[in-house]
Amino acid sequence: MSISQASLIDELEAAVKSGSPESRIKTLRRITDLFLHDADRLNDDQIKVFDDVLCLLTAKIEKSARLELAKRLAPFDMAPVETVKRLARDDEIDVARPILTESKRLTDHDLVEIVHTKSQAHLLAISERTHLQSPVTDALLDRGNREVVSTLARNSGARFSELGFDHLVKKTEGDGDLAEIVGLRSDLPLACLRDLLQRATEAVRKKLVSLVPPHKRNELNQLVANVAKTIGGAAEQDYRDAENYVRALEASGALNEVALLNCVIKGQRQEMIVAMARLCSAPIRTIADLLSGQRSDAVLIPCKAADLTWPTVDAVLRYRLPGQSVSEAIIDLARADYGKLTRATAQRMLRFMQVREAVN
Repeated sequence: MSISQASLIDELEAAVKSGSPESRIKTLRRITDLFLHDADRLNDDQIKVFDDVLCLLTAKIEKSARLELAKRLAPFDMAPVETVKRLARDDEIDVARPILTESKRLTDHDLVEIVHTKSQAHLLAISERTHLQSPVTDALLDRGNREVVSTLARNSGARFSELGFDHLVKKTEGDGDLAEIVGLRSDLPLACLRDLLQRATEAVRKKLVSLVPPHKRNELNQLVANVAKTIGGAAEQDYRDAENYVRALEASGALNEVALLNCVIKGQRQEMIVAMARLCSAPIRTIADLLSGQRSDAVLIPCKAADLTWPTVDAVLRYRLPGQSVSEAIIDLARADYGKLTRATAQRMLRFMQVREAVN
């Protein structure tokens, strides 16, 4: 087939100059029909001709015509790239949606850029794609609203980074429905599931156990039991020896950040908890619960209340739970959060926790 770029451009210019919507739509349909019919026989230069023509035309046509074009091009693997990108960024979500949910011509880079610049409706459409890679899901989790996050969590074709899973689990806080959705993902890492269960209510934990396949139920039951033991276990420990140790430090004027860091490095966990409690003027039980849980962000509260420097906080995060490692991504996120948290805010949060425990 021989394609004349000049003839296509001439027809396009005539349609645009006529000022007739009907003429522009007619031209659009003719060019689209021609492309779809012969696309498998076109070389790159010929496809570029169609792409140039369609890009010029989409700038002049009405919404209904752009929507028709988007629907026709979305499932087509060889669709003109620049035209597809323009339609994907259309402010009218009805036009953009078919491309955002279906077109394989959009790269991860395209999708991330759209996530950062377009509406929540555009983000929702992207979250419905059959396959999503972690750079895109990271961006969606960072900017998406609750509906976007929920849709993303339900998407079995969505892939998450380690940091993405951690972010996703954090968003389940206080949201039982989302916790159930996330908890049932087959690719959720065990550490993240433990964190999710730690955050979830007893009702949600029971619901998750009832929903998992029978062959996984025993494993989840054991994990739930371990989480429940962790939640209640911190308050049951005997801290008398640790308290005596910290009192001696306090009496000699040696209770400070360096002493706390030494406890962390030496693996003196109970001494670390008591020393932290003294430095931020909080009950041992409150600090024990915070340092024994799976939530790294919660650990930042007593550390900031005690006005610890980052190297000490870094050590606390890495060594507070024996046998459990912390990824560098989590450490980096915690460092950023720690820089934003003020000491006054951390102290207020600790007082609130103490009041709540007293009431309960």
